[in-house]
Amino acid sequence: MPRRLAALAVFALLTGCQSLYFHDAGAPPASRLAYRLAELPFSQYWTGIVFNGEKIGFTRFEIHPVEDGKRYEIRAEASFVLRFLGIEKKIALKARDLVDEELGLLAFDYDYRIDGSELLQSGRKEGERLQVTITTAGTPSERAFTVPSRLYPSSAIALYPVLRGLQPGADYTYAVYDGQTQTIGEVAQQVIGHERSQFFEGNAYKLETRLHGQSTTTWIDRKGRPVFELALRGVMISALEEEERAKRYIALGALNRKEALIEFSLIRPEAPLVEPRRAARMTLEISGMNRLVPTGHAQQCRRTGRDRQLCEMGPNAGAGWVSSPEKSLGASLSVQSRDPGIRAAALQAAPEGLPAMDRIAGLVAWLDRNIEKVPVDVFSALDAFQQKKAECQGHAYLYTAMARALGIPTRVVSGLAYSEQLQGFLFHSWAESLVDGHWVAVDPTFGQPIADATHVKLLEGEALADLLPLIDWVGRVKIRVLALEHGNR
Repeated sequence: MPRRLAALAVFALLTGCQSLYFHDAGAPPASRLAYRLAELPFSQYWTGIVFNGEKIGFTRFEIHPVEDGKRYEIRAEASFVLRFLGIEKKIALKARDLVDEELGLLAFDYDYRIDGSELLQSGRKEGERLQVTITTAGTPSERAFTVPSRLYPSSAIALYPVLRGLQPGADYTYAVYDGQTQTIGEVAQQVIGHERSQFFEGNAYKLETRLHGQSTTTWIDRKGRPVFELALRGVMISALEEEERAKRYIALGALNRKEALIEFSLIRPEAPLVEPRRAARMTLEISGMNRLVPTGHAQQCRRTGRDRQLCEMGPNAGAGWVSSPEKSLGASLSVQSRDPGIRAAALQAAPEGLPAMDRIAGLVAWLDRNIEKVPVDVFSALDAFQQKKAECQGHAYLYTAMARALGIPTRVVSGLAYSEQLQGFLFHSWAESLVDGHWVAVDPTFGQPIADATHVKLLEGEALADLLPLIDWVGRVKIRVLALEHGNR
């Protein structure tokens, strides 16, 4: 994470023009910069976060030795707010990691809160085994990972090269436990330069970091602090702040007055679509994606250029894909299909003996009556069930849990769907249920037992890690609608 926000007024000029604002600072000192944890010249730092030109929050990082002097406690927190459709989305992340003198992970406690939902994690590493307890909607579950002998917390990613040595050309690869995705990930880091900039004081080492396929550029100063950082291709900035300034900002409550999330992710076609919820077939051209859009029963896509694809959307657009329905019947951290309350509600909404499509329609109708559709994020189906409100992903989680409880193979999918209100395509989640050998798209958020043809499936999976490729596409994808046909829905 990272410094001074005074220079962020030129943020709009920065994106895509890094060479104009970062300059070679010449050869760094001959000896590589490296600290032991006991020698770090700082114990904490604060950063401000800017997203798409708007300041949205702050982070704080703190490290100190525990009583025995051979272990260290890292405390990290982030708090930020985005406005979405006029509603504030509040996110608070707190992490406590216990590490050894080499930053190796020993134990941790994490507390993540989004829009009133809470996800708690605690874990301990013993040898090559990491035991983790994950609690969502008040229900704990246990997970065990086989891990390398040396494992690090994701909160220490900026510190790792500071301990191992900052020198242009240095490369580091190591494993971390990522609490946000609940996965073990491999970090690859390279020190690629020694630069100066108007965005921070003095010279800094430029570092490229990759985790889960996502890249972050960080500048680290001689004290080992990340003074400036760019993520999401420069749309997300964090910069080192003085503690007083950060606290004053929090006290004033000046978090994000614009709906930066929508402004960044909305994809407008050349003209608004007429009656999109009645769309039966659609032909569109998609550009800006680095992978082929998947083909299935309701969509057929083919590449027509280096970064262009032509997609036909609608029933029987492509051959039904072969899949294992067993993978779409089990319970998971996000889809608690064995919860007694969810199963009872599913049986009430869709009694046994009805045809599969009638049961699906019954579940969609139940969600439409009982779960409010608001931009409130949840971590799981049980969160949505208990709170009686959720955004599209929460509706997809809960529908999937209810369908699986009835024995209907169902999976969560994500992609793009057209918003009548905003007159453009937005990233969206819905579900697919297996009926008569075909996966039928079901959108409980739109109240559709059979989703309309403006839905473009990009990914499938209910874990946060499954959604990570979307980060590369937000703000980059463009859509041109070539044809639209309506049907009786």
